[in-house]
Amino acid sequence: MAAIVRPFEQLAAVQDQLASWISDLTTLHDFTERLAGTSELEAALQEMLRTGAALVGARRGMVVLDPADGLGPRTSIGYGLPRADLGTIETVPAGSAVHGHLLDADTDGRDELLHPDLAAETGLDPRHREVAAHLGFGASYGLRLAGEHSGRLGAVVWFYDEPAEPTGRQRHLVKLYGRYAAEHVARQIELARARETVAVLREELLPSTLPRVPGARLAVRHLPGRRGGGDWFDALPLPDAALGVSVGGVTGSGPGAVAAMGRLRASLRAYAVMEGEDPVAVLSDLELLLRLTEPARTATALFAYVEPGERKLLMAGAGHCPPLVVGPRRAEYVETTLSAPLGMLSCWEAPSVEFEAAPGDTVLFYTDGLLHRTGEPIDRAFAILHAAAANAPRGCLDDPEALLDHLLSACLPQTPPPGADGPHSAYHDDVVLLALRFADPYGGGR
Repeated sequence: MAAIVRPFEQLAAVQDQLASWISDLTTLHDFTERLAGTSELEAALQEMLRTGAALVGARRGMVVLDPADGLGPRTSIGYGLPRADLGTIETVPAGSAVHGHLLDADTDGRDELLHPDLAAETGLDPRHREVAAHLGFGASYGLRLAGEHSGRLGAVVWFYDEPAEPTGRQRHLVKLYGRYAAEHVARQIELARARETVAVLREELLPSTLPRVPGARLAVRHLPGRRGGGDWFDALPLPDAALGVSVGGVTGSGPGAVAAMGRLRASLRAYAVMEGEDPVAVLSDLELLLRLTEPARTATALFAYVEPGERKLLMAGAGHCPPLVVGPRRAEYVETTLSAPLGMLSCWEAPSVEFEAAPGDTVLFYTDGLLHRTGEPIDRAFAILHAAAANAPRGCLDDPEALLDHLLSACLPQTPPPGADGPHSAYHDDVVLLALRFADPYGGGR
């Protein structure tokens, strides 16, 4: 006689099923929220690997990024795998490797590949079996990474220590998660490509080398921000053995800010050649150009007319940070006239400041990104920079290259501050640090 299923038992079964679905949806929501919080491609891939491993019950994994459009980036990232192990996995012939099959899945539509027992499976390439035994893989499960509009992006593979395979429920969940992850990764790839384009453009617009001038030595460090800011630096020889030095930055970020920076820097060079001995006139001309061509932007700038042989500087600043002079017997800020940034007033003009350096002194020009990236309030950041310069080892004072490295190491955190992925993070600021060291005929260095 057939078993009788009572109504309340049917209801209990439905409730259990609904509870299971709700649990799965809640889990996926939490995981996708965490993934959505990543704003860098590598961070997104690491989060995807970590979450996928949790969903399928694996301990290690790797993602191979190889977009079908051929524009890159092409890379491999491991989870629980050292770089050397990734290199070992790459010795498996592509036709046998899990990721290789999935990358070629455009021809057969395959979106997953399971090897539940790598040691016992027949027909496996000997090198695949050898690498699995060497690295301690008992099983693997791979998933093709593809976006709805972007097509194939790559493949992700998780590895088990013992023979195993994900359950049907686990495979269903990781596939749902993988669809969302692929769309997020596709967006991060586009952002990474855009940032690379901006970075190349920015580097092309900035000097590739600094001039060599008798009586002085120049060095520079430029740390681009993640969003591509508009900070610049420049140094150019002028008539009568003089030197024009400038640092500055336009507001905003991205390609527009970089393009505006390039236009301002090129114009400033022309003004410096024509009237560099009058820094106020140089910045006044630059302010007029900014108002006419970039009415929605403002900019800070500092221009110095330098006579290296006399160790004299005539400077004018527009809302810019004061230079810092560092020498064997001092570390002090050079007070420039307090003035507004370019583009903020109907007409900019401020008095210039004359300064004479001592033999062996180094004058440091920098953008405010150096202060912001300390993660401290601005007054505290100025104090940190001053202390780093005052406590610089003697060898650094004789070598501007070493001095810049010392200052960056002392002032900037070695790891991004908490929330560095956020849209308002100081980690997005450009940093420019330019050193001008005057020769000391009686001391060390040049």
